[in-house]
Amino acid sequence: MALSNTAREMGSGIAAAYRRYAEWLVSITWKRFFVLSILLLIVAGVLTNIPPFTWVMSERTVKSDRRSISARDVDIKVDQHGLRITPKRKNSQAPEIIIDEHGVQIRRKDPSSDKPDIVIDQNGVQIGPRTDGHPKPPAVPQSSDADSEDSEPSATAELSRDIHREVTAELAREIRGEVLSAIGDSGRTDRIVRTRLGDFLPQLAFLFIMISAAIKIAYARTVKAEAKAAQASHVAEEESLKRQVVEARMAAMQAQVEPHFLFNTLASIDHLIETDPPRASLMQKNLIALLRASMPAMREKSTNLGRELDVVRPYLEILKVRMGERLQSQVTVTEGLYSADFPPMMLQSLVENSIKHGLEPKAEGGSINVSAEVIHGKLAVSVADTGVGFAKAPTAGTGTGLTNIRERLKLIYGDAAELKIAENTPSGTRVTIVVPYKAT
Repeated sequence: MALSNTAREMGSGIAAAYRRYAEWLVSITWKRFFVLSILLLIVAGVLTNIPPFTWVMSERTVKSDRRSISARDVDIKVDQHGLRITPKRKNSQAPEIIIDEHGVQIRRKDPSSDKPDIVIDQNGVQIGPRTDGHPKPPAVPQSSDADSEDSEPSATAELSRDIHREVTAELAREIRGEVLSAIGDSGRTDRIVRTRLGDFLPQLAFLFIMISAAIKIAYARTVKAEAKAAQASHVAEEESLKRQVVEARMAAMQAQVEPHFLFNTLASIDHLIETDPPRASLMQKNLIALLRASMPAMREKSTNLGRELDVVRPYLEILKVRMGERLQSQVTVTEGLYSADFPPMMLQSLVENSIKHGLEPKAEGGSINVSAEVIHGKLAVSVADTGVGFAKAPTAGTGTGLTNIRERLKLIYGDAAELKIAENTPSGTRVTIVVPYKAT
């Protein structure tokens, strides 16, 4: 148990050290990284010659088999005439060596060589160019005796030449053996290899630099990804908070408006029960339809245009009972657009503002028209009235309702939705909500 805890602590310590080192690598520039890398290589090179890095860790003897001359590079021929060593390559600068009964010849085959030919025979040593294949034999002195005309050699001269050939052949064989032995052992030396403590410092420094560069590249991507994720999370949290604030504002506004509207409607129904029971019954039916349509919509985050119209129609009918001839309403929306996506409770807010701040302050009242159409792939829903005009009534509010609608559109659709306010003809105001068209 203790060992596992120790191993776990060591692992966490190594991970923390790695993370701190990686963060430091990411924080410095590549220029500074290269400068520090060069300094590290220089320090590693200097330390290799400073104790304790000069201490010898191991020592071994290595046999080298490198040969500067090979028996395969020369042609060695031994016969009764002597020894002949000839280079096999035509462009070789090695001399040709001939040892026979005439003596020793060292001849240069390369015409560009500035070294002279050497001939050693019974006449002495000759240094200089030789054009013939063999040295000229020495001249035989003329005998003054009467037997000098005889061309046949004497028995003594013949024996001397035989002995000379045998000695030359034996000497050539011995020289050939020595040459082969020398060729076989040429360049073969034994050397001592010592391994010092600091021999691998430059290699280790270079490896450390490469690993650090890889960590800097990899961890930089990780840091960027984490920063983007944190930023996205922060933005999402801000958007969520904004949406919650706007929804809370809308709920508070609905909570303030709905009781007032309900109380006025119920009071109107109560009054009409005594004066005009058929109209009271109609208002009561419209109120029930309004509540049945609006209550689910208030709990949903998305709905369609048809459901919103189900809320607006009974609302207008209730207000028609209250305002009488002073209010005329019209809904001109084709059934094909009922299935289009539309945010909840916005259309009712526009109708409510239009009647409260546009038509009710006007003595003779006016008309209100709700329409919808698709323009360039977007759904435009408009509420137009013939009231006193935008922000001209004494009962004009602070604009909080329209501001909340703009904020909700921004949160839901971003820059793809907008709220437009314009003057209506011949009088009044036209407010339009434009959202991306999408049929459910």
